This record gives sequence, C-alpha cells and structure tokens, in this order.
Amino acid sequence: MYEDYYGLNARPFQLTPDPDYYFDSRTHRKALSYLGYGLAQGEGFIVITGEIGSGKSTLVAHLMRTIDTTRLNVAQIVSSQLGASDLLQMIAIQFGLSPAGMDKATLLTALESHFHDQARHGRRSLLIVDEAQMLDRNALEELRMLSNLQLGNQALLQIFLLGQPEFRDMLHGDDALEQLRQRVIATHHLEGMSEDEVQPYIEHRLRKAGWDGTPGFSNGAIAEIYEYSQGIPRLLNAFMSRVLLMGAMEEADMVSGLLVRAVHADIVSDVPMPKVQTAVMNQADDEQSDEDIDQGPMQEDDINDLAPEPGMDEFSSAMQFVDSAQHEAFQAELEEREAARAEAMALVLERIAGLEQKLEAKQVNMQDLMATADRVGALEARMAEQERAMRRIVTKLIGWVEAEDVRVRRAA
Repeated sequence: MYEDYYGLNARPFQLTPDPDYYFDSRTHRKALSYLGYGLAQGEGFIVITGEIGSGKSTLVAHLMRTIDTTRLNVAQIVSSQLGASDLLQMIAIQFGLSPAGMDKATLLTALESHFHDQARHGRRSLLIVDEAQMLDRNALEELRMLSNLQLGNQALLQIFLLGQPEFRDMLHGDDALEQLRQRVIATHHLEGMSEDEVQPYIEHRLRKAGWDGTPGFSNGAIAEIYEYSQGIPRLLNAFMSRVLLMGAMEEADMVSGLLVRAVHADIVSDVPMPKVQTAVMNQADDEQSDEDIDQGPMQEDDINDLAPEPGMDEFSSAMQFVDSAQHEAFQAELEEREAARAEAMALVLERIAGLEQKLEAKQVNMQDLMATADRVGALEARMAEQERAMRRIVTKLIGWVEAEDVRVRRAA
C-alpha cells in the first residue's frame, strides 16, 4: 500500500535478507573485513555473532556476491538443532554429494575425497554455518575434525560460523571446546548501528526502491526510530514498514516524531501484557494513587463531576434575586463557577501533560490520548454552554430588576 502512495518500485524494508540492500555500517564493515581476512588465510574458523536480526545473513549474502566461484567451492547450511550425524549428511548434500545409505566412515571418506578433488582443480572449499548456537558439542567437534583435513600443507576446508550471542558464550565457556577455540582465527560481534547511521540506512534502502525524497524524516522522527530499534536492522525494517504505512494512511509527506510515537503506541497496544506484569503495574498504581496521571485518561463521569449542568432549577433560583444585594451575591456565585471552570480545565491540562509524558515513555496507547482530547473538547463545549446560560440569566435578571425599579418609581 505505502509503496504505491510514495511511488516506490519495491518494498524497501522487507524482512527477508537481500544483498541488494546491504548497508555498509561501521560494525558490518568491520565484520566484512574479518571475513575477507579469513578468506585470505584459507584455513580455520571465522566466528561472527550478533543479536537476532543484526544482519548476519545479509552480510554473508553480500560477501558471496564478491567472491570468485571459480576459485571457491561454497556450501551454506542453516542449523536447526542438528546432531553430529545429521550435520555431516547436511554438509554432504550442500556440497553436492548423495549421502543416502552411507555410514559415518563412508560419509567422511566421501567428503574428504570431494575436497581433495576440488583442491586439485584449484578450488578451496568453504562451509558457512548459520544459527551455530543450535549445534551441540558433538556437532561442533565434527566440524573441527573436518577443518583438520589437509592436502600437503594446505587446509581443504574453511568454516564460517554465524550465531547469536549465546554461541559466543558457549564457545568461550565450555572447556571441552578448547581445541575448536584454538582454530578460530578471527571473531566479531555485530552491534546495532549507531544513531547517526540510522537515517543514512533508511535513505539507502529507500533509494534502492526508487525513493524521490518523499517522505522526508524530521530529526525527532529519526531519534524515535533509533530509540525503538536500537539500530538492529530487522527491528528497524519491521518498524519502518509500519511507519510508512501509517504515513501513507495519513497522507504525510514528512514523517514526524509524533507519527513515529503513534506507530510505537499502536504496536505496544497489539502486545498482550503478561498477567504478572499487569499485577505489578496495578500495585504500583495503587502505591502512587496521589499522582493523578496514574489514574489513566479521564472518564465521562470525571467530566460530569467537574462540570455541573445548567438547568431550569438554576434559572428559577436566580430569578428570586430582586435587589442589588442579591444581584451581587449572584455575581459572586457566577465568579465562583468561573473559577471552578478554570480549575477543572487546569486539572484536565495536567492530565493531558501526564499522558504525553507516559506516551514519551512508551507506556500509553495513542488512542487513550485521543480519547482524552475528545473528552476535553466535550468539557470545553459544556463549560462554554454553561457560561452562555449564566450570562443569559444575569442579563434577564438585570433587565427584570431595572424594570421593577422603574415600575416602583412611577408608582411613587
């Protein structure tokens, strides 16, 4: 939908890794340098870790576009809790072998023969294992054994291991993996992009999709986008898709901080709150009941309490005043009502300010703020009606008193 509105020819923030959209951030540039160094060495393990969605797969896909496939024989697998035996079969399949019916010894022999054949034709073999944190200790040991295969003094297989942070912890925290650690020649942990890289990243992907500069992005919007995504590419992509969708729905040519906050509030409202967390928040609200904003948006009953409705009873009561002293008392009552109106409006504005603070802290649904704004509008309209009614009463009362004075003087 938003692609059509903004004239894009593709979806710039799709979640599927696409090397066409690779962005050379500082952390990815450093990781790419380590991978290039590893390829130049032609042996051992290169370990790249990062949070979910940090761009590991996109990084490797970009690297694969730069290599000379006539000199490098590459296989890539995605681990899914594979045991040692299953892992070996998966590796054989990805290198073009048919392991069906082979026992482990035969399978290892077939792999070694394949690597020897590739080496004799001037091609080194590279295995890329994604989601390495899913591998158990025995599977990792099999990988280490494969990396030991040699032809003369040349390693036959090099291995890249990509994984989440827990793989790094496992690699360095398990004494049984000491031999594997000694064969790791380079490691890098992908961090999130810094805040100053977020706007170039967004604009880079938009340009790839035919962006003509619309929508633009305010500084406040970029800051909010970074705050939500922390520079993690997948989080940023998913969030930006929602931002552009809302921008198209609102026909916005400029993405503002307010629009981004509205999207985040909408996302938060879609996530059910755990019961335990709800209980804790309720308890916290009880303990801070003296803070009016913790009571949530104003309800209709609150407004009714703050705004007494004018009616015929008030008018009938007002018409009982027939002298100047009573008139002054009535004026005093009118002033009191005006003061009450001002106090009520101050309370409403205080609650709005509190809701805005909670919105900034990402703890409130944008719909709550809009509902409160609607109720404030209703309160203002009711107060205005009260004021008009009271002024009509005063005008009629003054006219009635003056007419009575004239009648009395004429009678005298």
